[in-house]
Amino acid sequence: MNHFYDSFLTPSGEFSVAVNDAGAIVAAAFGNVSDLRERFDAGTLNRGPVRLAAVRHQVAEYFSGDRDAFDLPLAPIGTAFQQSVWKALLEIPFGETRTYGELAAALRHEGAARAVGRANATNPICVFIPCHRVIGRDGSLTGYAFGEEIKRQLLEHEGALHPV
Repeated sequence: MNHFYDSFLTPSGEFSVAVNDAGAIVAAAFGNVSDLRERFDAGTLNRGPVRLAAVRHQVAEYFSGDRDAFDLPLAPIGTAFQQSVWKALLEIPFGETRTYGELAAALRHEGAARAVGRANATNPICVFIPCHRVIGRDGSLTGYAFGEEIKRQLLEHEGALHPV
């Protein structure tokens, strides 16, 4: 299967996104395409800015404050448990956060906060599947694949955190 990508600048740095032949997003990462390749075994990955024009447009709207939800097809690849966690992440509203424990409870896996955290950490489609909206029980930002500063920026942008 062929995959197509584009990389572009956002207020939080370079952002790369890959889609499959059907146009569904399969991976997104802060950083250049090499960072995307590390998070996603894409087989054939071709530059395709025209195929990703709608993605780029919606990301620009998000960062300009004109969009608080994405309307794009997603196709993350993972286990059934990971898929359930990623689906639950999509239910966290813009401007809100949840703890790992709250997410585990919502999935009826009380006591599985660490497993939920691990599934959250393996989310292949950051921003679109908002893993940045999950925080520690004490309110700490606790881990983000692209660094705590980017997580902070995203949450401040969404109004879930007050700027420091």
